[in-house]
Amino acid sequence: MFHEPRIPGNTGNAIRLAAGSGSELHLIEPLGFDLSEAKLRRAGLDYHDLASVTVHPDLATAWSRLMPERVYAFTTRAGTPHTDIAYRPGDVLLFGAEPSGLPAEVLADEHLTGEVRIPMLPGRRSMNLANAAAVAVYEAWRQHGFPGAV
Repeated sequence: MFHEPRIPGNTGNAIRLAAGSGSELHLIEPLGFDLSEAKLRRAGLDYHDLASVTVHPDLATAWSRLMPERVYAFTTRAGTPHTDIAYRPGDVLLFGAEPSGLPAEVLADEHLTGEVRIPMLPGRRSMNLANAAAVAVYEAWRQHGFPGAV
């Protein structure tokens, strides 16, 4: 789940990630771009039809539609590495907008199970949003033995 993403290329790459991994991509508005933008289409190439992408008008609507049991917020401020979580099917992996990350009110949301971080070298601000999502999705999928993959 991307909360208010700003860069169309990152969302296009996440669409490819969803198509390639069988995960679902949920986008929380407002988006910083139009879904028909050329940069988004170029990054997603012909994967749009193979990916599950849902746009929600706000976070409250997403929670009411998804009713997730567990939500992990990815933030550079967390102390727990993303690899320390035993992911379950249906878990929501929540990422913030570029470049600001998740706002305080989202990090205080009652739906959050926990906050996790992707380890990086000291002095680095953050990873690219699409890359961070790929690292997280593939770790969760790996833990389950890559079901459905070839």
